Amino acid sequence: MSPTPPPAPPGFSRRTLLAASAAGLALFVAGCTSSSAAGPNAVTSKQENDLAAQVAVQRAVVAAYAAAGAADPALKTAVADLATQAEEQLAALRAAAPGARSSAAASTSPAAVGANARAWLRAQVKAAAASHATACLGQSGARAALLGSIAAGLRGQDVRLA
Repeated sequence: MSPTPPPAPPGFSRRTLLAASAAGLALFVAGCTSSSAAGPNAVTSKQENDLAAQVAVQRAVVAAYAAAGAADPALKTAVADLATQAEEQLAALRAAAPGARSSAAASTSPAAVGANARAWLRAQVKAAAASHATACLGQSGARAALLGSIAAGLRGQDVRLA
């Protein structure tokens, strides 16, 4: 006859402890995830409309660069990189507001440039930066970050245009 193994000591075995830890971890992770179907960054129709309006604001900035450049060819050359940045910002806004694409077909015509194209352009950029910064407050998540980033970029352009 073979000897019988000694009885298990009172308490948890290593396997029991590992299994309990894994189950506890699974419950912890399940408790930390959102059960909301829409999630914390769900977009309301007001946010969609506000973001679409910001696409139009940025479209006006791109048109302002074109109008100022047409009025003053030297300015066009001097701010070509800023105009490119404004176009890239517009593309990012359009990507974030897909509903704005259909309404974006209308062309935005800026007001007359006037004698001082640089000062006029600076005023357009400054107004757009303020508009994006204000709209940022009504957004959430990545949309708020995008608008805040564009507002900051336009404020930097305003400084360069000074």
